[in-house]
Amino acid sequence: MHLKLPPSPSPFHTQQEQQQSVSEQKAIEAGEMGRTLEITPVTVTTTATSNGDHQMEKQTTDVEGNSSQVKRRHATSNLEAATHLFKGSVGAGLFAMGDCFKNGGLAGATILLPIIAVMCVHCERMLIRGSVLAVERTPGATFFDYPETVEKCFEYGPRPLRRMSRIMKLIVEMFLCVTQFGFCAIYFVFITENLHQVLQQNGVDISMSMVMLITLLPAMIPSLMTNLKYISPVSAFANVALLFGLIATLSIAFSDGPMPAVSDRHLFTSGSQLSLFFGTALFSYEGIALILPLRNSMRQPENFSTRFGVLNSTMFFTTALFMFTGFVSYVRWGEDVAGSITLNLVVEDVFSQVVKVVAALGVFLGYPIQFFVMMKILWPPLKRSNSCAQKYPISMQVVLRFFMVMMTFGVALVVPQLNLFISLIGALCSTCLAFVIPVLIDFVVRAQVPKGLGHWSYAKNLLILAVALLGIVTGTYQSIVEIIREFK
Repeated sequence: MHLKLPPSPSPFHTQQEQQQSVSEQKAIEAGEMGRTLEITPVTVTTTATSNGDHQMEKQTTDVEGNSSQVKRRHATSNLEAATHLFKGSVGAGLFAMGDCFKNGGLAGATILLPIIAVMCVHCERMLIRGSVLAVERTPGATFFDYPETVEKCFEYGPRPLRRMSRIMKLIVEMFLCVTQFGFCAIYFVFITENLHQVLQQNGVDISMSMVMLITLLPAMIPSLMTNLKYISPVSAFANVALLFGLIATLSIAFSDGPMPAVSDRHLFTSGSQLSLFFGTALFSYEGIALILPLRNSMRQPENFSTRFGVLNSTMFFTTALFMFTGFVSYVRWGEDVAGSITLNLVVEDVFSQVVKVVAALGVFLGYPIQFFVMMKILWPPLKRSNSCAQKYPISMQVVLRFFMVMMTFGVALVVPQLNLFISLIGALCSTCLAFVIPVLIDFVVRAQVPKGLGHWSYAKNLLILAVALLGIVTGTYQSIVEIIREFK
């Protein structure tokens, strides 16, 4: 899902007009947000409004000496930030919660899902702490995103680790890019599977590959646009469509006769299925790249990570929604629950067909935005290193976008099942971003302080790393094994 944020506010503390000159030129690319904030030589003026909010007027000077004045929006409130975080965290993984509970068992998933949520929140707090300390030590800096935070923490860390700063940034960017690429391919599979069922029911007998090919052209046209302002208006409609799809699906699940007994379902599962559960759960919770941009956009950033702040409250509500959706879906459809619960709806029913089409439309409208995010990671380094891209930026970016759309289409074409691909991306990439990298940041940050690494910090971080590595190895291996088995 797309998350549109206002520009990052400056930390002004009075209601008087203030001016701050920033001479350092810097580009901040906000990870999964897909937002690029270029800070050029700038003069920022803030004016206190009658309601206490700060509005900013910014005069910038470009490389040719031309000046322009831009009026920027006020900072986001706690409720707005919570809404953005929820929208950015709930996506295709929500529809996969039935499969998640099937692999974890009713009792096992109910116990493990909150534990994973708590671990995610703790690691996000470690990421925030590392970013705040890095900003404090960097003159002129006001905000670092996920890749930059990793780079700066290692750059200011112990001497043997400083040479790894650039490599660590590239690793994080690679994982973010692969995750977004996986989102785009999963979107193709989700759309195709739902539309194929509806078309088959209405007498249109074509293959899954042909349905996917039909969706390629309408998905490609908006994806070739290089400006987000032409894409973002569809985000709100996409969110409404997905929410309608979820509510309608669960309503059908409750109204379709008596619910089966809980005793008919597995309470716990074996190790191989738990591996798939871990990957799906981490895929669904993958919103860590949004944390730093969201916190920085708030009027009062300190409220983001308090006990009852934005992070804890939103994660609590998200986890409750995941658990309710997964529990109901698995109890209703049991071992037959699909990678997307919309696929379990009776296709002969007209309302079920409408739900499938609307859910597919919601995901379809979200594809260009997820694709835009991936391009924001890929395009800047390519442009810096390629003279042709610098000479013809628009043309080369369109060519790159066309190539990447075809790549996501090609991967989606060979993926046998949606749930297995979700587990693979979650186990391999989401686990590293959510658990491994934040723990490494915490180790590096604490190593800069005498006696900063106490016994508790060592034990806690090593435990998180052990769980993460176990999930990466077993989840990736089991997902690949299941995918190979489906090909045979």
